[in-house]
Amino acid sequence: MNAPPLVLLFDWDDTLADNWEAIAAALNAALSAFGLPPWEVEEVRGRARHSLRESFPAFFGPEWERARTIFYDTLRRVHLETVKPKPGAAALLAATAHLPRGVVSNKQGDLLRREVARLGWTEHFGAVVGAEDAPRDKPDPAPFTRALALLGRADVPPSRVWYVGDTALDMEAARRMGFRAVLLGDAAHDGGLARAAPDLHFADGYALAAYLQPRP
Repeated sequence: MNAPPLVLLFDWDDTLADNWEAIAAALNAALSAFGLPPWEVEEVRGRARHSLRESFPAFFGPEWERARTIFYDTLRRVHLETVKPKPGAAALLAATAHLPRGVVSNKQGDLLRREVARLGWTEHFGAVVGAEDAPRDKPDPAPFTRALALLGRADVPPSRVWYVGDTALDMEAARRMGFRAVLLGDAAHDGGLARAAPDLHFADGYALAAYLQPRP
């Protein structure tokens, strides 16, 4: 086994939680307001990787802030009704209760923390850092630095911090920090395994839980 982690950081959407139904509804409300065609959920899942403040100016141009308002107004109305755990997520959190853990996501921070609370998982995480909680968003190092500071683990060697995600962007973010880049799933929605190039790869949360389960 590779050197075990001293800190675990997780992405949120498609890693621990599934809420693409709400994200697609919110994005399509914004697209509709601008006379643009809607996206299917799978298209949203494959393209919505960067934070809104980075992606919306390219999508919507000078009026991107109006699109942002429509998106968030819609998302706030529906997201707590549709969020659900990914298969194996509860097992993974149970198996890693001995480790300091945090979430670093490109979902807006307040919405992210509400979803964590909705699933009853607040107690699992010493840090929950979302978009706009740091000066820049993932894959920039800023939100990861903030998460480690909140956990009181800023001095942990980077190679002993594992960042667990589902996209090539997550793996890029981990490498920028010198973390172990750990992929859940096959990243088929983001170019596949070759593009993601993880340090470690697991089919799902159950497989990673088995790998990290403390041995007697």
